[in-house]
Amino acid sequence: MGKRLVIIAPYPKGEAPSQRFRFEQYISYFEDQGYTIEFHSFLSNKTWKALYKEGSFFAKAFGVLGSFWRRFMLMFKLRSADVIFIHREASMIGPPMFEWIIAKVLRKKYIYDFDDAIWLPNYSDSNARFQRLKAYGKVKKVMKWAHVISAGNEHLSDFAKQYNSNVTIIPTTIDLVNVHTLATDQHVEKPIIGWTGTHTTMNYLEEIVPVLTELEQSHDFIFRVISNQAPSFELKSLEFVKWNKESEIEDLAKINIGIMPLTDTIWAKGKCGFKGLQYMALEIPSVMSPVGVNTSIVDHGKNGFLCNSQEEWKQTLIQLFENELLRKEIGKEGYLTVKKSYSFEANITNYLNLLNT
Repeated sequence: MGKRLVIIAPYPKGEAPSQRFRFEQYISYFEDQGYTIEFHSFLSNKTWKALYKEGSFFAKAFGVLGSFWRRFMLMFKLRSADVIFIHREASMIGPPMFEWIIAKVLRKKYIYDFDDAIWLPNYSDSNARFQRLKAYGKVKKVMKWAHVISAGNEHLSDFAKQYNSNVTIIPTTIDLVNVHTLATDQHVEKPIIGWTGTHTTMNYLEEIVPVLTELEQSHDFIFRVISNQAPSFELKSLEFVKWNKESEIEDLAKINIGIMPLTDTIWAKGKCGFKGLQYMALEIPSVMSPVGVNTSIVDHGKNGFLCNSQEEWKQTLIQLFENELLRKEIGKEGYLTVKKSYSFEANITNYLNLLNT
C-alpha cells in the first residue's frame, strides 16, 4: 500500500482554478508514484454552488455548518496520514482550529500551500456579511505551524518567510500535454481581444474600457469576456461568453490578444499571473500590467507586453491589431516561456520534493 496523502482544500475538486491548476492536475501523477490520495474539501458541491449567489442565507449557513462537522470528523482520521497537504485554509471562516489540532494535538507535520495574498481582506459583494468571520489574521499562525510552505511567487514567499524559514516557490502551472493543447489562429480579419476571470476580478477592466471605447472609433475588433457573470459596462465590441469548464480551452483559443490589467495594490502583487500564463500557453500574445509576478513572467516586447498607462495600452493594442506576424512571434515566445518555467512538466520534480519533505 502506498503512502497516504491527505489533501485538505477549501473547494470541491475540479471547481476552483486555484486548485485545478495548482495541485489537482498532479494528483494522477502522485498516484503513479505510489501515493494513495484522499481529497477533502471544506465546501460540498451543493454549498459551493450556493455560496456565490445573492441571498440564499440559510442555504449558505447550513452548508457551512455541515462543512465544519465534516472537518471535525476528519481530524479523527489523520493519525495514519503520511503526508498532509493544506491548500489556503482548512476552514474558510473562523480561527485556525483545525490546523491547530493537526499541529499541536495530533503532532502531525503538514505542507501549507497558497497562491494569493490571503492575509488581506478580499470578498465578493454577495458574501460581504460573512467577511468578518474570515479571520484573515489566522494565516500567519497557519504558516508558523507548517512544516514547509509552498508559495506561488516571490512576493508571497517573502511574506511567508516572516513566520517560517522553510519556504519554497512553486508557480501555478499549465498542463501543455493534456489541457492547454491548442494554439490560436492569428490569420483573422477581425481580431479578438480577450479577458477571462471571475466577476470578483472584473473591476480590473475599468482601466481598459476607456481605451477600448476609443479604439472602437478606428479599429474593427471584438472584446470577448469569459466569466461566470456578464460585465456591466457597455461597449459596441463586447461579446460575453459564460465560463464553462468543458469548453474553457476552446473558448480561450479563439482569442488573438489576451489582456491582464491590474491595479498596483498589495493584493494584486500576490497574484500568480495565471491569466497571462493561460494566454501564453495557447500562443496568444499577452498584454499585462507590470504588477507583481507579471514583471518576472514577461520580457517586454519579446514574449509579451507590459503596459503602465492607458496610452501604452492603446498603442500596444494598435500594434497587435495591425501586425499578424508580430502576434504570431510573441505568441510562440510566450508558449516557450510557459514550457520552460511554468508548465506541469517543468514542476513535477518540485512537487515530489515538496511531498518528500
